[in-house]
Amino acid sequence: MTIYPKINILFCSLFLICACSNRMTLDKLKDQINDKLAEQPGKFSVAFKDLSTGETLLINEQTYFHAASTMKTPVMIEVYKQAAAGSFSLNDSFVLRNQFKSIVDSSTFSLNPDDDSEQELYRHLGEKRSLYNLVYDMIIMSSNLATNMVIELVNARNVTQTMRQLGAGKIQVLRGVEDARAYAKGFNNVTTSLDLLVIFEKMARGEIIDSTACDAMIRILLDQHFNEIIPARLPREVKVAHKTGNISHVQHDSGIVFFPNGKKYVLVLLSKDLQDEEKAKKAMAEVSEMIYKYVSRSDKPID
Repeated sequence: MTIYPKINILFCSLFLICACSNRMTLDKLKDQINDKLAEQPGKFSVAFKDLSTGETLLINEQTYFHAASTMKTPVMIEVYKQAAAGSFSLNDSFVLRNQFKSIVDSSTFSLNPDDDSEQELYRHLGEKRSLYNLVYDMIIMSSNLATNMVIELVNARNVTQTMRQLGAGKIQVLRGVEDARAYAKGFNNVTTSLDLLVIFEKMARGEIIDSTACDAMIRILLDQHFNEIIPARLPREVKVAHKTGNISHVQHDSGIVFFPNGKKYVLVLLSKDLQDEEKAKKAMAEVSEMIYKYVSRSDKPID
């Protein structure tokens, strides 16, 4: 009587046990994340994907959130797409100006420098800056002035159309920043954590335009100035290419996390209806740390 069938059955059983154990580990991580976020009043969304293993964790991933400045990543993507098509060059220069048109009625409005996280550009109105420098300031300093200039160049409708082509079905980029007439009518940029995960995964894999464009965009995102959420509790040698976003009662972060050994994952953390934004940011940073530790020791149970 052969013993091979018994060995095969035993091997399959052990494989299934290991697979279930790994799955339970991810489930336990999800429970811990939910517990941590439940400590803070507000609504949260999480989208995580390990690009090496394919493991994915999603919480409220289809819930709409005001995009805040996370929409600047889709805008950057559109710039690189149109530049690749020959519409303009990233080296082209544009005169800095602070006058923009509302999408509601084309009436003009200006930005208040005191409400912008980057104020240096306002001191140089009338001077020229390259498109690359505008995109860079839009991402790393979240410059609203640069953002509005770039959006008027590429057209918000084109941004949304490109998101659909990339498989992000719910991101909606309608307008630039501080268009009060549009805001009053409820015309806001929105996103979901799943959609942001989709575009960052494609960027990480070099699948937006081409690998050269993706690498260029990642280099910009790596220089992000605001690092209170995803990178805050990670080791210094771990690099994060990311874009934050915040308005009143809203705090977001989204991007790609790179290990020194080449391993990488995408993480998106969104929030709204916050009562204490500082505490919420700290909780989200702890969630980021939890996910990092899980990826670092994914073959081990979570404590």
